[in-house]
Amino acid sequence: MLVSRIFGRTLFAAAKSETYSATAAATSVARNPLQEFFEADRSIDDDKPVVYGRSWKAPELRLKSWDDLNKLWYVLLKEKNMLMTQRQMLHSQNLRFPNPERIPKVRKSMCRIKQVLTERAIEEPDPRRSAEMKRMTNAL
Repeated sequence: MLVSRIFGRTLFAAAKSETYSATAAATSVARNPLQEFFEADRSIDDDKPVVYGRSWKAPELRLKSWDDLNKLWYVLLKEKNMLMTQRQMLHSQNLRFPNPERIPKVRKSMCRIKQVLTERAIEEPDPRRSAEMKRMTNAL
């Protein structure tokens, strides 16, 4: 009886650890932060070319709040990092980077965000707040 209890506990613990390690492996693949540097793979069977958006225009950005512009800046920064990583990876494998026109669109949008934030900092009547806004904009 003692042997069956020990043997049963060992089997239960092993099964539990296998289930846990399989679950942890599945979630680590799904939540791996490095996956954000690569675009999701598309099927080769897709005949339709993927159409990407345009860059943000300055008048559109002027309508957004400071927080929205800050969030958009980091979304664009993440997109730029993903595109640059993908371009470098494909270049190292001697493959062509698809849709290279996306990088300038992201860069233009980022420059326009910086321009709008600088305009707001210049227009700020409080000199201390204006200086702080300029520092924050220059840190981007």
